[in-house]
Amino acid sequence: MPTNNTPRSLRIGRRRTVLASAALVVAAATAVFALTLDSTSSGGGTRSEQPPAVVSEPSRMPPVDDGLLALARREPSDALAIGRADAPVVMIEYSDFQCPFCGKFARETKPELLRSYVDKGVLRIEWRNFPVFGEESERAALAGWAAGRQQKFWEFHDVVYGKPRARNADEFSQDRLVGMAREAGVADIGRFRADMASAEAREAVRRDREEGYSLGVASTPAFLVNGRPVLGAQPTDTFEEAVDAAAEAAGR
Repeated sequence: MPTNNTPRSLRIGRRRTVLASAALVVAAATAVFALTLDSTSSGGGTRSEQPPAVVSEPSRMPPVDDGLLALARREPSDALAIGRADAPVVMIEYSDFQCPFCGKFARETKPELLRSYVDKGVLRIEWRNFPVFGEESERAALAGWAAGRQQKFWEFHDVVYGKPRARNADEFSQDRLVGMAREAGVADIGRFRADMASAEAREAVRRDREEGYSLGVASTPAFLVNGRPVLGAQPTDTFEEAVDAAAEAAGR
């Protein structure tokens, strides 16, 4: 494991090498993240509606890989994470605010995970912006990041996913996103607009998306629970089993 004295460029290079190997293992074991959407252009064009997710049985999932475990950032100040930074289990979520299955997870499963695991210090959820449905998805991702600058990311998240929304139908225009931010309790709308338009916001979204692509994530939602993939808006029981197994492995 690289030390803090290792040059950042070298650490990044090593991690990319590890992730590339890890992605091959995951892809082989899970049919290349077979969630799935119809074919999509690399430019993030509009996709057709997602069919129900397909996933390997939990018992057939690949073993945890240290390279995937290392993706957990565990930054105490991360506004796009919820739960203790030292929680024994970290679930990384790659999502798009326009994704209907991401909304299903947010409305039906996340509240249960918060009550049963996050509030008890067992689980930390780290969001990764993975906009794949075009310009409106990109704009919503930037808005979520901007809300996080005022510690309102999860409130914004809950407003956006509070009801199903039509995709690429102007639901995520600039004005409507500002309205969602107000509803979420974002106090300084001028700052919200500036943060949303900033190069820092674009870089943060780019970093998250490239991380997902480096793993072979092809559609949303996709999750890593202590380095083990759970793919799609699976039943709540599937996530509970994954978290319980990870917590047990971590000695909790």
